[in-house]
Amino acid sequence: MAHRQKVPQPLEAMTDRQADDDRELIRRIKAGDHQAFETLFTRHLPRVYRQAIRLVGNEAEAEEVVQDVFVAVYRKVDTFRGQAAFSTWLYRLTANAAITKLRKRKRSKETALDEYLPKFRDDGEHLKPIVDWSQDVEGAVARTEVQRLIQQALDELPSVDKAVVVLSDLEELSNREIAKALELTVPAVKARLHRARLILRGRLAAYFERALA
Repeated sequence: MAHRQKVPQPLEAMTDRQADDDRELIRRIKAGDHQAFETLFTRHLPRVYRQAIRLVGNEAEAEEVVQDVFVAVYRKVDTFRGQAAFSTWLYRLTANAAITKLRKRKRSKETALDEYLPKFRDDGEHLKPIVDWSQDVEGAVARTEVQRLIQQALDELPSVDKAVVVLSDLEELSNREIAKALELTVPAVKARLHRARLILRGRLAAYFERALA
């Protein structure tokens, strides 16, 4: 039978046993146990790398994010009080490290994103009909092109909005977990997620309008 690689679980799927194991490792690290840090690193590396590459979009920067995250874990472990799950703290460190990377990039395209939000008439109706391109994706362009377009649209979002989308739609975190990880309120997460999804849908709709014309 072929070996299947284990897929890292979302935060909400973490078991009590795993959380207890993390707390024990943290206790040992605080006591100076370097092997415990190696165990913690090995356990959480796949999840941190997966989140990092989804946020920054390339392997080189994702590897830098991973390094920054675990250096931060080692240096700040004494500040971790265990009031939240270690995984939540780790998501926060990863998101913050990735957002720092993203904010260093040029943001010239970001200012034009509002054009992809839906427009409405005074009576509340859509100014322009919403194009249903979902059934025509396969015939219009190759799937790899769709993936490239989605990644490009994600990269043009404000860094925090991108993090919210990645954590929600790809990492499958709840709004409450995202709020904890990014130090936002739940309503702020909902608002950012709604706006980002509208922009992404608008970008895709505009693309497929041209492709199907």
